[in-house]
Amino acid sequence: MKILDNIYLPVVKDLEQFEQYFASILKTNIGLLDVVVRYLVSRKGKRIRPLLTFLTAGLVGKINERTHVGAAMVELLHTATLVHDDVVDEAKERRGLLSINARWNNKIAVLLGDFLLAKGLLVAIENKEFGFLEILSTAVKLMSEGELLQIQTTKAEEASEEKYFEIIHSKTASLISACCEIGCLSSTIDEKARTRIKEFGRLIGLAFQIRDDILDFTGKSNIIGKPIGNDLRERKITLPLIYALQNVNTKEAKSILTFLRKNKKKKEIKEIVEFVIKNNGIILAQHRAKELIEKAKQIILEFDDNPYRQSLISLADYIIEREK
Repeated sequence: MKILDNIYLPVVKDLEQFEQYFASILKTNIGLLDVVVRYLVSRKGKRIRPLLTFLTAGLVGKINERTHVGAAMVELLHTATLVHDDVVDEAKERRGLLSINARWNNKIAVLLGDFLLAKGLLVAIENKEFGFLEILSTAVKLMSEGELLQIQTTKAEEASEEKYFEIIHSKTASLISACCEIGCLSSTIDEKARTRIKEFGRLIGLAFQIRDDILDFTGKSNIIGKPIGNDLRERKITLPLIYALQNVNTKEAKSILTFLRKNKKKKEIKEIVEFVIKNNGIILAQHRAKELIEKAKQIILEFDDNPYRQSLISLADYIIEREK
């Protein structure tokens, strides 16, 4: 049995019910929109964010109707951001299939993303879940700020570890933290538990993004679904590169950054990847991710033992060992 299968075990039935509920939310009478939505739903991913919502709810209480509402809001928002990101990045594939913008066009992709965001708002309003809405609105704001900060940082060619963590806290960890906070809020009013679980989500979110950035150097394109060195082509300065630059003298570091600015061909990208590996950028970044995961696991171990707690610990470990 795959590692993820074991992690899903405590919430398998809940996730099956969630899939039905999620599909019902997306039903529409508009022919074109219905076709696009069905295509979108057919290529579902691992559902990590709804999984986190259900596991954190089960950790502190009982999974209930509010948990399903929260999970749906999270997945609607997450899916909308992926659709919009593919337009911004001019991505042609997502999860091994053509992206919405490639299968149709940018206009339809943007409008689909807007539709998904609107559905998320309506689900919140119809169920009077204004607390969930506040949490997710904050996450959306941070995600947008993080993406813009990354663009600004890339243009400025900064290579700061502090700036990198500021970016990934906003663009990735904020939503994962929101999933966990909403899961907790759906099944308990314990504010102390909510604070701890929110921090757990932030820590694994940071580690999740670091692992993603490592895979850009070490993964296989047919597995992770994008070309190796894609971040370098977009001139994104991620943690493995930052750590590698810290391990060489100032002159060599400046030379690598200049090289990155001027070259985006396959051969040149390969040379930068080799530079990062040679100067321990991958090893140091993975070590940092593991440190964050260990802190996250310590938070979860403070809660009473149950199957949900074990799955959350296993999921934390999976995040830094995954190959895609």
